[in-house]
This record gives sequence, structure tokens and C-alpha cells, in this order.
Amino acid sequence: MTAAVFLWLEVCLVGCDITDGNTEHLKREHSLMKPYQGVGSSPSSQWDFWGSTLVTSSYVRLTPDERSKQGSIWNTVPCHLKDWEMHVQFKVHGSGKKNLHGDGIAIWYTKDRLHPGPVFSNNAIFHGLAVFIDTYSNDDATDRSFPYISAMVNNGSVSYDHGKDGRSSELGGCSAEIRNREHDTYLAIRYSKGRLTVMVDVDDKNEWKECIDIGGVRLPTGYFFGASAATGDLSDNHDIISMKLYQLMVEHTPEEENLDWTKIEPSVSLLKSPKDNIDDPTGNFRGTPLTGWKVFLLLLCALLGIVVCAVVGAVVFQKRQERNKRFY
Repeated sequence: MTAAVFLWLEVCLVGCDITDGNTEHLKREHSLMKPYQGVGSSPSSQWDFWGSTLVTSSYVRLTPDERSKQGSIWNTVPCHLKDWEMHVQFKVHGSGKKNLHGDGIAIWYTKDRLHPGPVFSNNAIFHGLAVFIDTYSNDDATDRSFPYISAMVNNGSVSYDHGKDGRSSELGGCSAEIRNREHDTYLAIRYSKGRLTVMVDVDDKNEWKECIDIGGVRLPTGYFFGASAATGDLSDNHDIISMKLYQLMVEHTPEEENLDWTKIEPSVSLLKSPKDNIDDPTGNFRGTPLTGWKVFLLLLCALLGIVVCAVVGAVVFQKRQERNKRFY
């Protein structure tokens, strides 16, 4: 098998699970595309915007490269798809040098829309899914490389901790050099059969790279898609070029089909809570330090192992002594 075939297989393992954007699955009522028709405050509009958001013929600018700006754009049509995939083409750019820019973009699938707040110009407590493209570290003790992409599922019981960049509530994440790129940058969010996958295409190679992949995710239907951004003392231009939603053709069991998907509570079935994890520099989770009872169990097992070895050793030694006596 040639090297080219091996390369194709490697790329396909990463990217072929993401839809190729077949237009027959495109849901236009949930998609934002040039020339941005249907954007505005009229009753027939499918997208509404707030704050500093500026709609042009080439992009939707959520914030300009100015301090203390907030902006968002939201789909007015609730999404009733059980399985979907959102492709976001975006651009973050500005005059600020390294580490002197902020704050980033958030992509939302939530119960409520147009609720201004402190988290990338949206409410910190929400029902649904958020994917954060965070370009500035608020945590001085962080060992992560920014920009950093992370995801959070919330049922309204947890507040996003902006001061710690949402570490305690995130499901996973990755670093991605998305700022001031000369080429297009993309984000893909897929939700299908309880699995959430986030991928990025930011290196101008026309291939997706996995950022987050986690099962056990439950999201209801009837929520709204949106995008928001904010600047503080530091700033950037935060542009949305397009948001395209695709329906995934997935078979469900009769039991799943008969469920009232609008009544599902957003949740994630993890072996342990994200709060029980700390982060390593690559953005992956590793276990927390051993607690007291874990240390006790380890010591107890070690002690039992020593006792068993001692007993076995004594028995073996005694049998050897008896065998040696028979030679005399």
C-alpha cells in the first residue's frame, strides 16, 4: 500500500466522519449565509442580532476591534432535529499583539436566546450547549495555550466561571491557532445519538481535526442556535462568515422515536464530574491527586500483598527444609 493511501486513510479517520456539507441536508431556516437575507428585527426574520453586531454583505461582525463591546446573533426558529451538525466559518483578527487581545466567540444551542450577560456577552447560567473559542486567558495560573476551544453542557444549575476560563465545567477542549490567519477558519459541532464531537479546520489543509469527542450527552430539541462575542480591556474583530446547519440521517429505536425530545434535560453521563478533574498543558484531563481513603486502600492492599508473600515464602521454605532432611 502506497504512502499516499496511508495518508488518505489517516485523514479519513479524522475527518470523514464529518459530513461533506451536502446541500440536500442543509437546513436553511437554521443557517446564516451571505448575503444574510432574513436577518433583522421584522416578524419574518430568521435571525435577530443585538448589541454591537454589524451585518455587512461579507460578514457579520459581532464586535469591532474596540474595548468593552458585546454582540450576538440568534436564530429565531427553534431546532427540532434530533441529530445535527453545525459548520461555523469565522474570523478573529485585530491589531493587538500576542496575549494583548480578547475575548473570543461562543457558539450556543440553548433554551433561551438574546439573554445578555458576562460570558462572551451571554448569560453565565443557561440550559443547553455552549462551545467557547476563548482567545484570552483570565486565569494567571493557567498552563494552557490560548486560543483555547472548550465545550459545556448546562441544565441551569452551574454558572460558567469566566475568571477560570470555565475549567470546572468543561467537557474537554484543545488549543487552536485561530487568530489573524490569512485563510479561512472553521469549526464543526456534531450531535448525534448522544455523542458530541467538535472539530476544527484552521490550518488551510481542508481537513477536520478532532478537538472534543464525548458520549453520554443528552440535548433536547426545540432550542435555539446563536453566536456571541465580547471584548473587555483588550479587543478583536469577531466575525461570523457563515453558520450552516445540516440534518444527519440517523435511525433511532422505536423507544427513542416515541420520546418527547423537548422534555429532555441537558446532561452528560460521565464516569466522574468534570469538577473532579484537573487539566494538563495539552488540555486533556488527568485524574485528581489521591485522596486520603484512596491512599489508605493502596496501603492496605500493599500490606496484604506483603503478608501473602511472607506466608507463601514460609511454606516454600519449610517444604525445602523437609526435603533436605530426607537426603541425610
